[in-house]
Amino acid sequence: MDTAVSAIVSKVYLADASAEVRRRLARLLDAIAGVEIAGEAEDCDAALEGIRASGADIAVLDLHLTGGNSLELIGALSRGEVSVVVIVLTNYTARAFRDACMAAGADFFFDKTSEFDAACRAIERIARARGARPGE
Repeated sequence: MDTAVSAIVSKVYLADASAEVRRRLARLLDAIAGVEIAGEAEDCDAALEGIRASGADIAVLDLHLTGGNSLELIGALSRGEVSVVVIVLTNYTARAFRDACMAAGADFFFDKTSEFDAACRAIERIARARGARPGE
């Protein structure tokens, strides 16, 4: 059995209009054991298609994506047949945005300016928890 394949416990999909932010996240997440970047997108439609096609189990989304906002994407993922942990990482941090994201089905909400590392730590905790429960 290939240990590199078996060591992957969480596939993360990155959706942010900024390629620089996606690269920074990918660098940080690549350093976490058991985490693999499943794909990237800058708009909602490509993100939804990519998340489904890649089998990602964690999606990190900015609230504002090219061509729209992520509220419909969050709703589609939370209603989907596949379980995806939705993490919003955004600069739109007013209480109304946070409440709207959580109501749409987001699991976590982080301020991109001050909680970037906290979002990465949350992903690491999710990966560790899944690694401790083989077969998920």
